[in-house]
Amino acid sequence: MTTVAYRLLGISGSLRSQSTNTAVLKTLSTRLDNRASMSLFPLNDIPLYNSDLEQESLPASVVMLKEQISKADGLIICSPEYNYGTSGVLKNALDWASRPGFQSPLKNKPVLIMTSSPGVLGGVRAQAQLRETLSATLSRVVYSPQIVIAGVNQKIHDGRFVDEITIEFMLAAVDHLVTEIRMLASGPVS
Repeated sequence: MTTVAYRLLGISGSLRSQSTNTAVLKTLSTRLDNRASMSLFPLNDIPLYNSDLEQESLPASVVMLKEQISKADGLIICSPEYNYGTSGVLKNALDWASRPGFQSPLKNKPVLIMTSSPGVLGGVRAQAQLRETLSATLSRVVYSPQIVIAGVNQKIHDGRFVDEITIEFMLAAVDHLVTEIRMLASGPVS
C-alpha cells in the first residue's frame, strides 16, 4: 500500500530571522515522515494590503503567496501573540490571500493553527483571533486540541524546537489535518 504524500504550506506570523514560530515550523517539517511534506512561505515581501493594487496588477509576492496556497493541500500557520492578537504581518497576508471574496485560494482550504508565546498562555488570544479571521475567509480550520506553546523561548535550542511532548502533540494535530484533506479529496465540498 502506498501512502499519498500531501503538500502542506507552513506560514510563520513572524519576520524575525531568529523567529521561534519559524523554528517550530521548520522542526515540524522534519518530523512529518510519510504524513506529508511541508515547505515554508516567508511573508517578508508581502506589502501592506491596498485594494488599489488589485485594480492594477497584483504585487509578485502576493501572486506567489496565492499560488502557493492554491497548490497546497493544507496550511499550517504558527503565529506569535502581540497585544492579545495575531501579528499584523500574518493578518495582512491573510487579507491579501482572501481576495477575491468567496473565490480565494483560502476557501475550503484545511488549516491547522498553532500559536506560541514567551508567556504562560502560549498565545491563546492570538489563536482565537486567527480562528475568527480564517472563518471569514471560508477556510476549514481543523478542530483538534489547541496547540499553544507557552514559554517558547526556552524550547528553542540552536534554531530548533526541542519540546518533544509538544512535537508529538503537533504531529497528532497534523494527523487531523491530513484526515480533513483526505475527506475533502473524497467528495464534493459546497
